[in-house]
Amino acid sequence: MGEEGEIAPDHVRVFVRHDPKASASYVANQFKGFTSRVLRSEFPHLKSRMPTLWSSSFFVASVGTLSADAMEKYIDTQWERPGSKKQDGGNS
Repeated sequence: MGEEGEIAPDHVRVFVRHDPKASASYVANQFKGFTSRVLRSEFPHLKSRMPTLWSSSFFVASVGTLSADAMEKYIDTQWERPGSKKQDGGNS
């Protein structure tokens, strides 16, 4: 299912290939539910500090005929592009 991912201080970007019969919203909600359960079981203090781990929003885009290699390169190099914030939240 998952192909590539990247975590930033304020969001998570995941490139996912999934069964076309499943809607993007279903896949996003399944991902959020699963990761929330796993993270809260591994880090119990999250239960008391964060009422919800994920926001209810998400962004989905279809890449159509874009190759997996091209999408992975996009994710891997996003911090190198002009105007992109540094991963550490730097002020450059």
